[in-house]
Amino acid sequence: MPIDLFSEHTINQQTPMMQQYLRIKAEHRDILLFYRMGDFYELFFDDAIRAAQLLDISQTHRGKAGGAPIPMAGVPYHAVENYLARLVQMGESVAICEQIGDPATSKGPVERKVVRIVTPGTVTDEALLQERQDNLLCAVWQDKLGRFGVAYLDINSGAFIIAEQNTEEALQSTLQRLQPAELLYPEQFAALHLVENRKGARRRPEWEFDLDTANHLLCQQFGTQDLIGFGVTQAERGLIAAGCVMQYVKDTQRIALPHIRAIRLEKNEHAVILDAATRKNLELTQNLSGGIENTLAQVLDKAATAMGSRLLKRRIHTPIRDRAELNARLNAIASIINDHLYLELYDELRDIGDIERVVARLALCNARPRDLTRLRSALAALAPLHQVLANSRDPRLTQIRQQTPELPELLALLQRAIIDNPPVLIRDGGVIAPGYNAELDEWRALSEGATDILEQMEERERIRTGISTLKIGFNKVHGFYIDVSRANSHLVPADYIRRQTLKNNERYIIPELKVHEDKVLGSQSKALALEKQLYEELFDFIAPHLEQLQQMAAALADLDVLNTFAERAQTLDYIKPELNDGDTIHIEAGRHPVVEQVSKEPFIANPVLLNPTRKMLIITGPNMGGKSTYMRQTALIVLMAHIGCFVPADSAVIGQVDRIFTRIGASDDLASGRSTFMVEMTETATILNNATAQSLVLMDEIGRGTSTYDGLSLAYATADYLAATLNAKTLFATHYFELTELTEQQPGLVNVHLDAVEHGDTIAFKHKVLEGPASKSFGLQVAALAGVPKAVIATAKHKLSLLEAHQSVIESTTASKTKVKQTAVVQQLDLLPQTSEVELRLAALDPNDLTPKQALELLYELKALSK
Repeated sequence: MPIDLFSEHTINQQTPMMQQYLRIKAEHRDILLFYRMGDFYELFFDDAIRAAQLLDISQTHRGKAGGAPIPMAGVPYHAVENYLARLVQMGESVAICEQIGDPATSKGPVERKVVRIVTPGTVTDEALLQERQDNLLCAVWQDKLGRFGVAYLDINSGAFIIAEQNTEEALQSTLQRLQPAELLYPEQFAALHLVENRKGARRRPEWEFDLDTANHLLCQQFGTQDLIGFGVTQAERGLIAAGCVMQYVKDTQRIALPHIRAIRLEKNEHAVILDAATRKNLELTQNLSGGIENTLAQVLDKAATAMGSRLLKRRIHTPIRDRAELNARLNAIASIINDHLYLELYDELRDIGDIERVVARLALCNARPRDLTRLRSALAALAPLHQVLANSRDPRLTQIRQQTPELPELLALLQRAIIDNPPVLIRDGGVIAPGYNAELDEWRALSEGATDILEQMEERERIRTGISTLKIGFNKVHGFYIDVSRANSHLVPADYIRRQTLKNNERYIIPELKVHEDKVLGSQSKALALEKQLYEELFDFIAPHLEQLQQMAAALADLDVLNTFAERAQTLDYIKPELNDGDTIHIEAGRHPVVEQVSKEPFIANPVLLNPTRKMLIITGPNMGGKSTYMRQTALIVLMAHIGCFVPADSAVIGQVDRIFTRIGASDDLASGRSTFMVEMTETATILNNATAQSLVLMDEIGRGTSTYDGLSLAYATADYLAATLNAKTLFATHYFELTELTEQQPGLVNVHLDAVEHGDTIAFKHKVLEGPASKSFGLQVAALAGVPKAVIATAKHKLSLLEAHQSVIESTTASKTKVKQTAVVQQLDLLPQTSEVELRLAALDPNDLTPKQALELLYELKALSK
């Protein structure tokens, strides 16, 4: 039976040090405890076993508990950030326990306590963060009606946002967009399948999800009597989740959070909504393999700063419908292009760097010396940045200039206080600049040995002893000493006390030098203590500027994104889209922004026209002909226009779009027990239940996962519903040629196809979109290109000739508009005239591939089969 480590009986049997460890560990049972012992952070018991596996470090033993050795593992304190970074990336949390007592005065173990808890969603250390990705802490809550509240916080910027969703699909889409580093959920969470397998998922007690507690915590944080001014009071589900986030941050950070000063409600009516499948299929920031290569973000992200890169990705995932805001962005980009500002802005922004996260660390009082030099550099770069923007008449750029004041007093303080290239940490000193504080300069002079005093003492002792080679030196082991050669040792005065004997020298100390040594060694600790005090006072001086610095960081990140989009437009030949309130999408010579960058051949541009009289394009053509690329590029161009970016086309007129849906490709969802066809139908159901006349819908190969007639019927009914009932703007790709007849029966439907040319048994793809249906599917030719054996292709051709006489047709009926009606099939596939084995062997045979011996053997074999 395993022992209870945290019972008083077990604890009292341990050594005093281990007693202290177990009492601290009892308060942090669910996370790893890094327990400081000298130059190492040690882990014990299950923590040691787990850490050894996760970090691939050695596991040893120390003492016994319950008769069994206590597992132990450790990491050196100077390299702890590397280990923490690895653990955080795995979704682990770590409590850092430091020595806070004085070893010289402590009786028993030095007093220790947990000074911070490092969790994936609350890390602020630069070494633990991916600089170009948001690091979000998120919480979800579900009410009795199955509706959800979501809250997410970026502790590195102070952005605190809540949202509400009514369905699991909407919650799943939100979580896929946010990709939280840490996700909190209540113990009794009903939709457990949506959260439990996510990295960084944390179960939290039910009491943390309480509306009254949430209101109290948030009002306390913002210093207000209520939350009315934030416009969030009606979003109770979101506020309940926000209360859990706030409680968790307070528990882990154990410090004031002055940079979290507001909370905002996310409203869908301002957004172009993307569901989870759409985000995945369009490969916005992550490709289908889970990497970042060949994504829209990779093509667009040439930001000068990490904060600009993070904002760019947020915008890609949150396209908006606000025409005024979008046109302001587009006009600013055009102004940067027309005034040739890109290169100058890029250089100045690069000097400014990632001050968004620097400001957060300043607010949390855990900024390092180099964070202060980065802020100093950023403030110094504002003046030349303003000069670049000085002649711009664009309102957005003028506003950015006004939101980034130069703050000369703060800049002067940082210039006086911090040396040019400070060390990484304040603990070793040498950060505060000479001349900033007179008392510090005095202590430093003493700690450095007061060279003039030593020189005077050395000269006096040479005269007194008559030893011209006498020297005063210092080392860390023996302190100060008077060095005399062995040949002159007989001249040493009686008051010299021998300190060390070397081969050719003797080293001595005298009372006056000892007094000086005590002063020097004492001054080092006093200088370091004073320097730490002065360093912490700098945070107090900066604190009144935090809100202004946050606004400055946001404005500069916005400028970085606009400038990046301007560069992309110039480099990649993008044009400014026209956004209006109409119901048309008209793109001339549109291109896929990613495929055109990775394709080895020139990209073939194609047009798209969708309007009330041309609301659905039924797209046919061969596999690999470009149907999927054509559909995706249309969606990406529309999305790029709605993030305020120029687009890859000759011209683009984009009307109102409320949502973008994609049903492209399919795979099993084994974790949820759903087949490929079930996934396909679930995604189709989402579209049919949520699309409107203003939605852009991409449907690719509906009905593939079931029988031919079931699939054809579903594809027909889906297309009919989208066109006749929803009036959605739709691109509908299919290999069911029967669907091309819909254009004759349903107004607003148009056939288009991807062109290809057949050369014997091969095919050449032209990737050009033409009006009208395709002549054939070219499936066997594509199979041959893929390397399917010739014998299989030959058999398939033979089978195809038998099946082509038994095709279904589409007929219209007046009773229910249009339906799929299948003619009576003479025979099902299994009742078709069966081809003999001899015929099959002959059909698959290529005589040119046979040797004489093989031909003779085959002849005998066929002879036997014919009997």
